[in-house]
Amino acid sequence: MNQGVYSLAATMVNQLNRVDVLSNNLANANTTGFKQDNLTEGSFNYYLEKSKNENTQTTKLNIVNNTVPKIDGDYISSIHGAIVTTGNELDFSINQRDVFFKIEGLNNEVLLTKDGSFKNKDGFLVNHDGAYVLNNENERINIEDGFENQIALIKTPYENIDKVGNNNYKINNQQQVDEIIDNTPYLLQGSIEKSNVNAISTMVSLIDSQRRLEQAQKASTGIDELNQKLIDKLTR
Repeated sequence: MNQGVYSLAATMVNQLNRVDVLSNNLANANTTGFKQDNLTEGSFNYYLEKSKNENTQTTKLNIVNNTVPKIDGDYISSIHGAIVTTGNELDFSINQRDVFFKIEGLNNEVLLTKDGSFKNKDGFLVNHDGAYVLNNENERINIEDGFENQIALIKTPYENIDKVGNNNYKINNQQQVDEIIDNTPYLLQGSIEKSNVNAISTMVSLIDSQRRLEQAQKASTGIDELNQKLIDKLTR
């Protein structure tokens, strides 16, 4: 098999993954508190070196794959979205990027979110999905005088969280979590944090990714046609 096919096939897989991520980011450009996802691309080199260190014999295929690009990670962009004033007393934003609200997920699981567009549900504070907003004791919050002081805030690095759905997060390591006792310095009532997705640059990246995918497909087809012509000549 032509060695170029490996790189082209890997490129197509990478660009398909990139298109999926960029499309999801673009679809959530107007989602309150949404943080865009990104992918990192590397090569097979890490795994090849690991194999050598373990005294595992490498083959020609291993060496060829060493030049093949691959998606080797993903991360959440921690860039702060724009703070927009709404005047709604149930809307809240946080002025620090690594601080989050606590909400009640399924099976009473505690999740984090940046979406502070809250609502009143039978006298309790909930988010737009109907999940209850929690206080520092992980209790639901009654909407009454001073209820804003009960809203729990959690501080943790983005490296310590994973997305649940599009807009909520689960904590990986509780040892890296700080509970904020006084939310006053961080909480901004009557405002929300918008998505940190730049729709224009994301659209440009999406078009670029689609073009790269098409180019790789065209090149792969070209190699296949050349191989077929070679086979035809050799069998005559």
